[in-house]
This record gives sequence, structure tokens and C-alpha cells, in this order.
Amino acid sequence: MPLTLGLDLPRRLLGLPPRKRRFILALGGGGGRGLAHLGVLQALEEHDLRPDAIVGTSIGALFGAMYALEPDIERVKEKVEAFLNSEAFDQLGLPMLSEAETTDQTWLGRLTAAARQSVLYARAARGIALVEAHKLFQVVAALCGDVRLEDADIPLHVTAVSFPHGEVELFSRGDMIPAVAASMAIPGVFEPVEVDGRQYVDGGVASELPAREARNLARPDQAVIAVDVGARPDPAHPPRSVIGMLDWAMRVKSFYLRQYKSDFADLVVCPVPGFRQWNDFSHPDQEMERGHQCMREHLPALHRMLGR
Repeated sequence: MPLTLGLDLPRRLLGLPPRKRRFILALGGGGGRGLAHLGVLQALEEHDLRPDAIVGTSIGALFGAMYALEPDIERVKEKVEAFLNSEAFDQLGLPMLSEAETTDQTWLGRLTAAARQSVLYARAARGIALVEAHKLFQVVAALCGDVRLEDADIPLHVTAVSFPHGEVELFSRGDMIPAVAASMAIPGVFEPVEVDGRQYVDGGVASELPAREARNLARPDQAVIAVDVGARPDPAHPPRSVIGMLDWAMRVKSFYLRQYKSDFADLVVCPVPGFRQWNDFSHPDQEMERGHQCMREHLPALHRMLGR
């Protein structure tokens, strides 16, 4: 029987790692900016580039779950657009921050102004969240259905942070609805979500860009492609209040934490500037197109990396 030599044999003889031939996709958190993930997935699908697995945080967990369950980007986009135009989205329960009267246009500034003008003030003063966790369950149920993580066509993993311990956990098995809801439970906005007897909040608290978790899952021949849609400080709009300074500080901290996480990725895609507030879902076509265009620009590098 003839001996078949692997294409990576010379690399092994030289002590080099195997060539990356496939990839794991890490989708970060960022609220409405995460609509760009759909454009990224569209560009990959157009070139028959299917991830071996998807690791998602927050909005990246939701859109990653939808695509992992049904790897048809047009169908996923149809579902998302229909939901954004539905009464269910309007009744999600987020404060109408755009209508808050304040000169501080940071999200925290508008949240504070809105809270002072409504019943949100009582919730903020007496509780730890503005919106009940079951609202998130309804979102995930509407977009993903009542399935299990292991039912996905593409292996799926979602991050969440245990409350109050603060430990990052990766869910790979079990009921999808509570796992994805937990990954999206922004502290202070949504109540912590219970999963298997423990409480969890948004994975973005500690792993907004889940590249490290993807790297821990990857084989030597699998690259990690990370999509960063997180916030960053906007130099054109410096803070003008204490609340604004707190918002600015959180953006800076988030930006540098994502930079650390990006070191675990072989390729990082940054489709959006990161200045738009997380709760702004008003420009879905624009965000999707940004993701699509940005991923197309990175395709030559990805093809070279995968030897195609």
C-alpha cells in the first residue's frame, strides 16, 4: 500500500504548527451594532466559507444561534427584520431614551434623564434591573425556538457571567433559550437569568469579544475569526457630565479589554465605528451592509490563511 504523506508533514518536520484550513467564528457583543454580524455572515456564505463552530456573546450569541440553527443568511435576516418591525420588539420594555430631555447624549445620561421622568426611577432605586428577564426569553424563543444548544447545525457556544461570582462560563449544551438570554442580560437593564440553578448576566461584562473562548475550543488546524462590534470613545463628543464621564470610562475599558481578547484571534473584523449606542436598532440595513463590506475586504487575507 503506498504511503500517503500529509500536506502538513514538512511543517511538522520543521516544528511548525499545522496550516489553518478551517475556522471558528467569534461574534462579539454590541447591541444594535451587532446587526453587522449578519453582513459578515452573508459575505462568508457568499464565498462558501462556513465556520466549524460559532462562539457568541450577547447579541453575537443571539445572531450566532440563529445562524447555527439555520445556516441560511437570507432567512436569518428576514426573521431579524420582521422582529425589529414587530409589536413584540416595541414592547420589549427598554426606556425611550431618545425622548429623554437632557444635554448629555451618552446612553447613561439619557437613561438617567428618562428614569427621572418615569416609573423607571422607582425600579432603579429599589431593584437591580429595569426589565424582567422573561422579556429576553420571549426574544430568544421568537427568533430561535424552543431547542437545545446541541441541536444546532453548526456547533454553538455562548458566554455568560455568573452572578454574583463574576466568572465567565461557556454554554455548549442544554436549553438554548435561557443560555442565550443569559448571554444578553445586560446588568442594570435586564434581571439576571437563571440557568441550572445559578444566575447569570451578559457575557460581555467579561468577554465582550469571545476570541479567547474560541481559541480554547480550536484545534491546531482551526483559525479564529473574531468580529468586534463593541463600543469605543467618540472623540467628537467628549463627556460633559459625571454620567457622561462614567459612560466614557466604560467605553475605554471595554475597548482595551477587547484589544486584549483580539490577541487570541488570527483575524479580527471591525465593521462599525462603535460610536452608536447599543440600544439603537434603527439602521439595520446600514449596519448589515457595513458588516458585509468589511468582511469582503478581509476575504483575501482569510483565503490566504486557509490556503484557498
